[in-house]
Amino acid sequence: MSRASQKLAIQAAIEQRKGMPAIGAAELAAAGGTAGSLVHRQVELRGTWVAPGTVYLDNRQMQAKPGFYVVTPLRLEGAGGAVLVERGWVQRNFTDRAKLPLVETPAGPVVVRGLVAPLPSKLYDFGSAGSGPIRQNLDLAQFRAETGLPLLGVSVQQTGPASEGLLRDWPEPTTGVERHYGYAFQWWALAVLIATLYAWFQFIAPRRKRH
Repeated sequence: MSRASQKLAIQAAIEQRKGMPAIGAAELAAAGGTAGSLVHRQVELRGTWVAPGTVYLDNRQMQAKPGFYVVTPLRLEGAGGAVLVERGWVQRNFTDRAKLPLVETPAGPVVVRGLVAPLPSKLYDFGSAGSGPIRQNLDLAQFRAETGLPLLGVSVQQTGPASEGLLRDWPEPTTGVERHYGYAFQWWALAVLIATLYAWFQFIAPRRKRH
C-alpha cells in the first residue's frame, strides 16, 4: 500500500507537469543535459524538419494494430539544437515489408506541439541498432554521429489530431498502481485464509470432536 501511495504521488506529479504552461525551443535547448527534468511538460516548438533523418521504428502498436512509430529530427529555430520528434504512428505494408508508408513531411518552418518524453522505448533486438529508415530501435549516440545533429537527450511526442498520414493516439503514461493494489489484496486474502484455518483447526474442529 505504501508503494501504491508513492505511485499515486508520481502520477499526480505527471498530471501537474502536463498542466503547466508550454515551454519553447529556447527553454528546452537551454536545459541541455538536464532536459530529462522537463519530461511530461507541454512544448510548442518552432523549427525545420530534417526529413532525410526520418526513422520508422518497427513493431510498434497503436489501437492494437502493428506498424511504425515515425521519428523525425526537428532543428530548433534560434536555439542551436535539435530534438527527436515522435510524430505519430502509421500502419506498415504487410505484403512488402520494406516499402515505406506515405508520410507527409512539410518543408520550411513548422510549429510542433507536444509533450517532452523519454527517448523512444527499446524493444528486444538480436542485432545492433541498425541503419536505414526502418529500424527496431534507435540508439541516440549512434544517430547523433550518423546525422551530425546536436540532438537533445529527450524526445518530443507530438500531440493533436491525425494529420500528415499519422495517428497520434498515444497511450497514457501509467505508474502501475493497480498492480500494487492487486498484491495488497492477495496478501490480505492469504492472511484471512490463514486466520480462518487456524481458528478452525485450533478451536472449532476440536470442540466438534468432543461433542
